Amino acid sequence: MKFTEGMWLLREGIRIDWMSNVERVDVQQDTETVNLLLNKFQRHRGDTLNSPTVSARVTSPLEGIIGVKFIHWAGGVDNGPHYELASSTGHTSITHDQGQSVKYTSGPLTLTANTAPNELGFKFTSPDGKKLTGNSWRSVGYVADSTTPKSRFSDGIFFERQNYMLSELDLGVGEKLYGLGERFGPFVKNGQSVDIWNEDGGTSSELAYKNIPFYISSKGYGVFVNHPGKVSLELQSERTTRVNVSVEGEELEYFVIMGETPKEILRRYTALTGKPSLVPAWSYNLWLTTSFTTNYSEQTVTSFLNGFKERDLPLGVFHFDCFWMKSYQWCDFDFDSDMFPDAAGYLARLKDRGLKLSIWINPYIGQASPLFEIGKKEGYFITRTDGSVWQWDLWQAGMAVIDFTNPRAAEWYTGHLKRLMDMGIDTFKTDFAERIPYRGVKYFDNSDPVRMHNYYALLYNRIVYDSMIATSGANNSLLFARSTSVGGQKYPVHWGGDCESTYEAMAESLRGGLSLGLSGYIFWASDIGGFEGTPPPALYKRWVQFGLLSSHSRLHGSSSFRVPWIYGEDCSDVLRVCVKRKISLTPYLLSEALIGHRTGTPLMRPMFVEFPGDLNTWALDTQYMFGSNLLIAPVFCDEGVVTFYVPRTFEDDEKEEQLGSWISWFDHSKAYKAGRWYTETHGFETLPILIRPSSMTPVNYKLEKPEDDPWDGLEVIVNGYLGGDGEARVEIVDPAKTAEVLGVVSVGLRGEEEVGVSVEGVEGERSVKVTSVGK
Repeated sequence: MKFTEGMWLLREGIRIDWMSNVERVDVQQDTETVNLLLNKFQRHRGDTLNSPTVSARVTSPLEGIIGVKFIHWAGGVDNGPHYELASSTGHTSITHDQGQSVKYTSGPLTLTANTAPNELGFKFTSPDGKKLTGNSWRSVGYVADSTTPKSRFSDGIFFERQNYMLSELDLGVGEKLYGLGERFGPFVKNGQSVDIWNEDGGTSSELAYKNIPFYISSKGYGVFVNHPGKVSLELQSERTTRVNVSVEGEELEYFVIMGETPKEILRRYTALTGKPSLVPAWSYNLWLTTSFTTNYSEQTVTSFLNGFKERDLPLGVFHFDCFWMKSYQWCDFDFDSDMFPDAAGYLARLKDRGLKLSIWINPYIGQASPLFEIGKKEGYFITRTDGSVWQWDLWQAGMAVIDFTNPRAAEWYTGHLKRLMDMGIDTFKTDFAERIPYRGVKYFDNSDPVRMHNYYALLYNRIVYDSMIATSGANNSLLFARSTSVGGQKYPVHWGGDCESTYEAMAESLRGGLSLGLSGYIFWASDIGGFEGTPPPALYKRWVQFGLLSSHSRLHGSSSFRVPWIYGEDCSDVLRVCVKRKISLTPYLLSEALIGHRTGTPLMRPMFVEFPGDLNTWALDTQYMFGSNLLIAPVFCDEGVVTFYVPRTFEDDEKEEQLGSWISWFDHSKAYKAGRWYTETHGFETLPILIRPSSMTPVNYKLEKPEDDPWDGLEVIVNGYLGGDGEARVEIVDPAKTAEVLGVVSVGLRGEEEVGVSVEGVEGERSVKVTSVGK
């Protein structure tokens, strides 16, 4: 939110009390905290009167992370909710130079607070003393806005205003910013105004379903704003040398997260907010849906499944979208008996085909649903302050919203999910949860409605996810969620929302997925072919190529089906090749996902995450790394022309040359030099997939589905010189328990000469084929 008119003036009705001085310091070594009392510029003792103070509390929840919490008035009622954050002690040191400074160090990160008279400042530095960011002159303020409807005189002299806390964080020359959840606009966030506020806005707007108040800087740090409500960020869009962070109310807390690389920042961020959970191996297979508003019945679904089988198109999951229930009755959790007269029997027959089954739900109950009266009577819905049920007609007529802060309401809701799981449903598409009221409403546990607006999606997904784990176990549970909040990486998977059937929407979807990956989410999918509209055949095939090189792959639309043959039998051919290629990559995907679970590094990652030393990678948003070893450059035009950049690993040319060349996945004799741009034209049989130099990638071309035994037919693709004497190693993950390793394949090396392959940690003889490509 902007409060100023240039450097010197404030907007009409705005008053800012800037903190310029540290009045006193309290160092608490036993609790590893520093408390500072801040006030305005002090000329004499009279300046302590008739003006606010702000308390600053410095803490460190984990090594390499330092937080500063600013509080104006501490007398408010805190009803939550709060994000669940990890914490530990014993990793800090505090040095106090009386009247001059306080130095607070956590691992590699140091915060120095300038406590000299009228010289207030906070400076975060790396181990070599390099400034990362901080609060400099006039950057901590208490803002009062007298232009809002809240502003009025009452009780004589007292004037009520809308208040905000403001913290302006410094930026350096050339510094670039990324992240803030799944955002579909420009990938580099500099110059943007971003509100962390979940909305159902589609993929072609500044609104977002997945807002995360966390950004990563190219200078080697991240900033997480620990506030579940609306957070406004002006990223060089108000002050050109700062990120201005403001929240409504009396307090604001941010954490600076140190990391020499983007991966290290993500590791620390996910250690703080929650490690990403893993998903079952079967979820990496192709998903097919009924689409949204299409007319479908049991016969329609059966014809689709038969068409896939006749064309030898692998299919792992079938999804029933909204109209599996009767119109106006979402959700009643009952199949429409007119379309599915024997739902239980039909689901059993689908299971006999070897399919996993997914079903659409949302957290709303339409008035026509038989469950509405029950929810109203039992108090299971969000209510207005007068006790009436909050309702509206946008989406479902007279719909109410489940109040998941009521344990009985959550149990009631998940009881219906348990019934569906008993019928054979394997997973749920947890749609919506963005249209959550925040004015004039009341929650069962008295949570602050404004803070609940974003947090609600997290609560919704957690309750559904936990109910699945209780029924199916952690190794067989996942969601397909649209909205989320901080920590939602613990409840995967998430997809990109409502995109149009255009190349532009395909590109914006990729930007959104890459951006979300910078918030600790390791899995992501898009609606292959686009959601709104009907894709032309060329676009369908290009999106199939891209979608089957995403962590999860789902054919889904709005008013038209996405089965390939309705776009032409050549589309079936392209889909078949792409699905089988992805299945063959299962050993690689499971290994990379396990790394992501441990470290927070996403499967689909921006190029700079893997190659931060190559400055050319920091602006790339039309290509990505799929895991550590595969460079993917989707094609975004009918003509098949694609331009992409091949990154450098080393600044030293000799080392880069020794490392070898990138190699085409399709033509192992085709090499690409690092540090160069390439423009190519591809038919629908190929796209740029490049194998990283000095890499070892496990594949299995014999797999018919991702959950098959990875050992039978296991192959490792070795590209070039793996480096020095020793071994290159890759973990082979158990597809039945994706957090467990079956064994480790090692390629022994002596110089550039391959000397053998060994398998560790598994009983019996295991045969592994080695395919060497490149130099």
